[in-house]
Amino acid sequence: MFRSLLKLAVVAIFAILAYNYFLGNREEKEDSRRVFSQMRGVIVSVTQIIKSESAKFDAGKYDEALDKLGGAYKAIRQQAQRMDEKMLTRLDELERRKTAMEQELDSIEQVDQQPVITDKKKGAAGSSVEKSKKAAEQQRRKELLQKKLDDLLRDSDTLLQDAQQ
Repeated sequence: MFRSLLKLAVVAIFAILAYNYFLGNREEKEDSRRVFSQMRGVIVSVTQIIKSESAKFDAGKYDEALDKLGGAYKAIRQQAQRMDEKMLTRLDELERRKTAMEQELDSIEQVDQQPVITDKKKGAAGSSVEKSKKAAEQQRRKELLQKKLDDLLRDSDTLLQDAQQ
């Protein structure tokens, strides 16, 4: 319900801005131009952030983080004789999550390397639509992977703190 209300508000705001841009008085037109100009700036900034994250992804940001986690888990496991069974179970669960993330990362990288195959009947327009769909899906998968990595790092930090006590 909240999402629907939020979407409706965004559409209403955009409609008012568009109306003022084309049919408003001089002051309203200037305000609308300024807002659209600022929106363009925000869109450019978001695009730059996405490109930056994509570059970090390609540079192995996630691989490095997962490798560090693997090393930390190995060190904890070596001191397992001092830990209780509950902590070992938590460690096993974290290692399973890390392995699943590595598999997801490999899957994302494989899709990134695949060319987009388009239907010749659709032509160039179909090609750009397919590319944008692929890019959007890949970005969604990368964002989800980043969230999972953040959660895994937080849970691993908690485990390490518990192990030190």
